Amino acid sequence: MNFASDNAAAVAPEILAAIARANDGPALAYGNDAWTRRVEEKFAQLFERDVAVFLVPTGTAANALALAHLAPPWGAVLCHAESHIATDECGAPEFFGGGLKLIGLAGQAGKISVETFTTELAERQWGGPHHVSPAVLSLSQATEAGTIYRPDEIRRLAQVAHGRGLAMHMDGARLANALARMNASPAEATWKAGIDVLSFGATKGGALAAEAVLFFDPARGAGMSERRKRGGHLVSKHRFIAAQMEAYLTDDLWLKLARRANAMADRLGDGLARAGFGPVWPVEANEVFVILPRPTSERLKTSGASFYPWTTDSLPAGVMPGGEAALVRLVTSFATTAEEVDAFVATAITR
Repeated sequence: MNFASDNAAAVAPEILAAIARANDGPALAYGNDAWTRRVEEKFAQLFERDVAVFLVPTGTAANALALAHLAPPWGAVLCHAESHIATDECGAPEFFGGGLKLIGLAGQAGKISVETFTTELAERQWGGPHHVSPAVLSLSQATEAGTIYRPDEIRRLAQVAHGRGLAMHMDGARLANALARMNASPAEATWKAGIDVLSFGATKGGALAAEAVLFFDPARGAGMSERRKRGGHLVSKHRFIAAQMEAYLTDDLWLKLARRANAMADRLGDGLARAGFGPVWPVEANEVFVILPRPTSERLKTSGASFYPWTTDSLPAGVMPGGEAALVRLVTSFATTAEEVDAFVATAITR
């Protein structure tokens, strides 16, 4: 009963097979290979426009390098206070950005509202020589609360950001899960809504180690090759990252894997709701957040379940763990089975 993280899942068989195929014989290094060229073409087709593509092995690298490219060292990246870049990347954006500043914004369910963003721009002191200048708004898709931004929400935020000269970045570590839930194309949910640069995730979706930074205006990616190399994230045997990404994108595998993970999250959320442990936020991707009494959590862990407690300031009004209860995060993956979900729910309701 693994619900600790989608990072704990194995590699999708199709992707593992692609790595093995790429291992047959030599290929030019550092991205000068046929796999990389095909991946670049696939991304252009997927997003319905020319894009500049830079593959890296980790999501932290994708986010940190992208933000460093968009913001000067005296710039500010506005993001949700509980976003991955703000809480779980060990200062990597600030490090690679030469001291850029992350400014966390509050927002229920892990999301930034237009009102909060507009107020922050209007009321905070900005600009030199004494203050940082707003440079980027970064959105997580899906959010750390497992919720998603619809295209209209992104568009409204982007209109404000672009009106003030800010770039729009999206941390798409779970973009596949968000798109699998929405009736929107990759283009509609990103650049057509105002996103300038996307960190496209594959690792959580079933890859071994494969992420991409996409510049929807290729000219804006000038110098990114050097930044990636200087940052230590240009992999010499680049074809093995590209082979993973190619397999991930072929025949919509990435969306098929995401739909499987989302379906298991739905099953888990519905089952726990029937047991009296309703999710505190809508289940919109592959994460379920519920409040469990301590005896229930201990019984689940004794039975072999893995999951993490969660702290947040984004809970809905009036929702708060009481007594010995605690909020926990449950994450499904493409590899999660209905049997695991049902066993977890059955164990949770055992008295």
